[in-house]
Amino acid sequence: MDTDKKPMRADARRNYERLLEEARHAFAVHGVEASLEEIARRAGVGIGTLYRHFPTREALIETVLREGFDTQAAVARELLDSPEPLNALKAWLSGMGEQSARYRGLPELMVDVLNDETSPLYASCHAMRDQVSQLVERAKAAGELRADVTVSEILVVLHALSWASEHLSGDNRLERLLDLVFAGLRAS
Repeated sequence: MDTDKKPMRADARRNYERLLEEARHAFAVHGVEASLEEIARRAGVGIGTLYRHFPTREALIETVLREGFDTQAAVARELLDSPEPLNALKAWLSGMGEQSARYRGLPELMVDVLNDETSPLYASCHAMRDQVSQLVERAKAAGELRADVTVSEILVVLHALSWASEHLSGDNRLERLLDLVFAGLRAS
């Protein structure tokens, strides 16, 4: 939420929180294309109330993801001090990948918004890009990551692995895929 706005009335705050709770549930069950009308109905409000708080689907998704994004930003800052830069990069990608795989359809959406400056998710995605960029450059400087690897390639691989992990069974499937990919990313 924008901190420049006046505080919400108590009933508006309750509606806002119920909408977020129902959106989290709906996105977990049905993916990011879940019915906004159903989210509003389950929250006990009309669709107009949903749109007053969240003018677009992507604005709602961005708000639902905000806590995870903030957590990943804090993790990235901590990992910049890690004595093992490549493992730090992998740890950050693992956490971000788990978040991306949480809601079916989110990896594709994240790739789409990286180039759409009008999307409410654009700024968040680029903040994530800046964080991973620092981790990538640190791993390259330490000689642990191939020098020809780009941040864009790392993000595409992350989203591809998140998408793939949605379609695989078993525990730690994202970790297994990251291990396979990182075997090819290591500097010789």
